[in-house]
Amino acid sequence: MEILFVAGFAPIVPNPAEGASFYRDTLGLPLQVVSGDYIAVDGFDGSKHLGVWPLADAAQSCFGTNEWPAHIPIPQATIEFEVADVDAAVAELKAKGHTLIHDTRVEPWGQTIARLLGPEGLLVGLCITPWLH
Repeated sequence: MEILFVAGFAPIVPNPAEGASFYRDTLGLPLQVVSGDYIAVDGFDGSKHLGVWPLADAAQSCFGTNEWPAHIPIPQATIEFEVADVDAAVAELKAKGHTLIHDTRVEPWGQTIARLLGPEGLLVGLCITPWLH
C-alpha cells in the first residue's frame, strides 16, 4: 500500500455546537460551515483538511442512518489516508484479517473511500480525494 498523505482528520462530536465552540471558538481554528453542522477548512498548514464531523453525519456516511449502531464502538475521531488505489488497500487489509465498516464507495461529495475502526476506536478511511490533488 502506498500512502501519499493524510487526506483529512476530524474529531467526531456527539454535540456539533459544543464541537464548534471548542475547536473554532476556543482554539481559534479557521473553520467554516461546509454543510449543515459540518465545519472544516481545506489547505490548513500541516493538514490537507481539518474538520469537526457530527456523529450523525459519520453514521450516515458509514451506515446510511443518523444513528451509530449500538454494537460498534463510537469513534472519537476520524483520520483519512490518501492512497494510490483504494481497492488495492482494501484487499490488503482484508488479507490481513481486518473487518471494514464499509467497502470502497464514492461519497456524494466525490471522494472514493473505504472505512474501518482502528484498534483504539479511531475511524480510519482509505481514500482518493480528487480536489486535494
